[in-house]
Amino acid sequence: MVRFSDFDLMLLLIQNSRQTNVQLAKKLRVTETAIRKRIKKLEEKKLITRYTIETDPKKLGYWLDVFLGIKTHPEGHNAVLTGLKEEKNIIQLHAASGEYNIIARCWFKDSKQLTQYTRNLREKKEILRITPSLIQERLK
Repeated sequence: MVRFSDFDLMLLLIQNSRQTNVQLAKKLRVTETAIRKRIKKLEEKKLITRYTIETDPKKLGYWLDVFLGIKTHPEGHNAVLTGLKEEKNIIQLHAASGEYNIIARCWFKDSKQLTQYTRNLREKKEILRITPSLIQERLK
Protein backbone atom coordinates (compact mmCIF):
# COMPACT_ATOMS: atom_id res chain seq x y z
CA MET A 1 0.00 0.00 0.00
CA VAL A 2 1.37 3.40 -1.01
CA ARG A 3 1.36 6.06 1.72
CA PHE A 4 0.58 9.67 1.00
CA SER A 5 0.73 12.69 3.25
CA ASP A 6 -1.90 15.26 4.11
CA PHE A 7 0.47 17.81 2.61
CA ASP A 8 0.61 15.96 -0.74
CA LEU A 9 -3.17 15.83 -0.91
CA MET A 10 -3.65 19.46 0.09
CA LEU A 11 -1.13 20.64 -2.51
CA LEU A 12 -3.16 18.92 -5.20
CA LEU A 13 -6.37 20.48 -3.86
CA ILE A 14 -4.75 23.93 -3.73
CA GLN A 15 -3.82 23.55 -7.40
CA ASN A 16 -7.38 22.58 -8.31
CA SER A 17 -10.02 21.91 -5.67
CA ARG A 18 -12.44 20.61 -8.29
CA GLN A 19 -10.41 17.51 -9.01
CA THR A 20 -12.46 14.39 -8.42
CA ASN A 21 -11.49 11.89 -5.78
CA VAL A 22 -10.73 9.45 -8.60
CA GLN A 23 -8.31 11.93 -10.20
CA LEU A 24 -6.63 12.59 -6.86
CA ALA A 25 -6.39 8.86 -6.16
CA LYS A 26 -4.66 8.27 -9.50
CA LYS A 27 -2.13 11.02 -8.86
CA LEU A 28 -1.37 9.74 -5.37
CA ARG A 29 -1.59 6.07 -6.40
CA VAL A 30 -4.18 5.12 -3.79
CA THR A 31 -7.85 4.20 -3.82
CA GLU A 32 -10.68 6.67 -4.20
CA THR A 33 -11.96 5.51 -0.81
CA ALA A 34 -8.65 6.45 0.83
CA ILE A 35 -8.89 9.94 -0.67
CA ARG A 36 -12.52 10.40 0.38
CA LYS A 37 -11.75 9.33 3.97
CA ARG A 38 -8.65 11.52 4.20
CA ILE A 39 -10.49 14.61 2.90
CA LYS A 40 -13.27 14.03 5.42
CA LYS A 41 -10.69 13.82 8.24
CA LEU A 42 -8.93 16.97 7.03
CA GLU A 43 -12.26 18.83 7.00
CA GLU A 44 -13.16 17.53 10.50
CA LYS A 45 -9.77 18.65 11.84
CA LYS A 46 -10.30 22.06 10.18
CA LEU A 47 -7.13 21.61 8.10
CA ILE A 48 -9.36 22.21 5.08
CA THR A 49 -11.63 25.10 6.02
CA ARG A 50 -13.19 26.01 2.68
CA TYR A 51 -13.09 25.51 -1.06
CA THR A 52 -12.81 28.48 -3.36
CA ILE A 53 -12.32 29.46 -6.98
CA GLU A 54 -9.73 31.28 -8.97
CA THR A 55 -10.80 33.49 -11.82
CA ASP A 56 -9.35 35.71 -14.52
CA PRO A 57 -10.15 39.29 -13.45
CA LYS A 58 -9.55 40.59 -16.99
CA LYS A 59 -12.56 38.61 -18.21
CA LEU A 60 -14.60 40.54 -15.64
CA GLY A 61 -13.22 43.88 -16.86
CA TYR A 62 -10.58 44.32 -14.14
CA TRP A 63 -7.32 44.86 -16.00
CA LEU A 64 -5.11 45.47 -12.97
CA ASP A 65 -4.47 42.75 -10.39
CA VAL A 66 -2.51 44.48 -7.63
CA PHE A 67 -1.00 43.75 -4.25
CA LEU A 68 -1.07 46.81 -2.00
CA GLY A 69 1.51 46.88 0.78
CA ILE A 70 0.04 49.12 3.50
CA LYS A 71 1.93 50.39 6.56
CA THR A 72 -0.24 51.73 9.38
CA HIS A 73 0.30 53.43 12.72
CA PRO A 74 0.10 50.65 15.34
CA GLU A 75 -2.82 52.29 17.13
CA GLY A 76 -4.83 52.59 13.91
CA HIS A 77 -4.07 49.12 12.52
CA ASN A 78 -7.30 47.39 13.60
CA ALA A 79 -9.49 50.27 12.44
CA VAL A 80 -7.84 50.23 9.01
CA LEU A 81 -8.26 46.45 8.72
CA THR A 82 -11.92 46.70 9.70
CA GLY A 83 -12.54 49.36 7.05
CA LEU A 84 -10.64 47.48 4.34
CA LYS A 85 -12.70 44.32 4.94
CA GLU A 86 -15.69 46.18 3.51
CA GLU A 87 -13.92 47.42 0.34
CA LYS A 88 -15.30 45.94 -2.88
CA ASN A 89 -12.01 46.09 -4.81
CA ILE A 90 -10.13 44.11 -2.17
CA ILE A 91 -10.44 40.42 -2.91
CA GLN A 92 -7.91 39.17 -0.32
CA LEU A 93 -6.78 40.88 2.87
CA HIS A 94 -3.92 39.81 5.12
CA ALA A 95 -2.39 41.10 8.34
CA ALA A 96 1.36 40.72 7.91
CA SER A 97 4.73 41.34 9.49
CA GLY A 98 7.67 43.05 7.87
CA GLU A 99 7.79 46.28 5.93
CA TYR A 100 3.99 46.37 5.57
CA ASN A 101 1.55 45.22 8.22
CA ILE A 102 -1.31 44.83 5.74
CA ILE A 103 -1.22 43.18 2.32
CA ALA A 104 -4.32 43.57 0.16
CA ARG A 105 -4.92 41.97 -3.21
CA CYS A 106 -7.12 44.24 -5.29
CA TRP A 107 -8.69 44.35 -8.72
CA PHE A 108 -9.05 47.61 -10.62
CA LYS A 109 -10.55 48.36 -14.01
CA ASP A 110 -7.69 50.70 -14.98
CA SER A 111 -4.78 52.75 -13.65
CA LYS A 112 -7.03 55.75 -13.06
CA GLN A 113 -9.16 53.70 -10.64
CA LEU A 114 -6.03 52.38 -8.88
CA THR A 115 -4.61 55.90 -8.56
CA GLN A 116 -7.84 57.27 -7.13
CA TYR A 117 -8.18 54.38 -4.72
CA THR A 118 -4.64 54.74 -3.35
CA ARG A 119 -5.07 58.52 -3.17
CA ASN A 120 -8.18 58.04 -1.01
CA LEU A 121 -6.38 55.56 1.25
CA ARG A 122 -3.43 57.93 1.71
CA GLU A 123 -5.83 60.52 3.14
CA LYS A 124 -6.48 58.28 6.16
CA LYS A 125 -4.34 59.47 9.07
CA GLU A 126 -3.76 55.88 10.28
CA ILE A 127 -1.97 54.96 7.04
CA LEU A 128 1.73 55.78 6.79
CA ARG A 129 2.61 54.31 3.39
CA ILE A 130 1.07 52.41 0.47
CA THR A 131 3.04 50.62 -2.21
CA PRO A 132 1.19 48.99 -5.12
CA SER A 133 2.75 46.01 -6.93
CA LEU A 134 1.10 44.95 -10.18
CA ILE A 135 0.85 41.21 -10.74
CA GLN A 136 2.11 40.52 -14.23
CA GLU A 137 1.79 36.76 -14.31
CA ARG A 138 0.92 33.99 -11.90
CA LEU A 139 3.63 31.35 -12.02
CA LYS A 140 2.39 28.86 -9.45
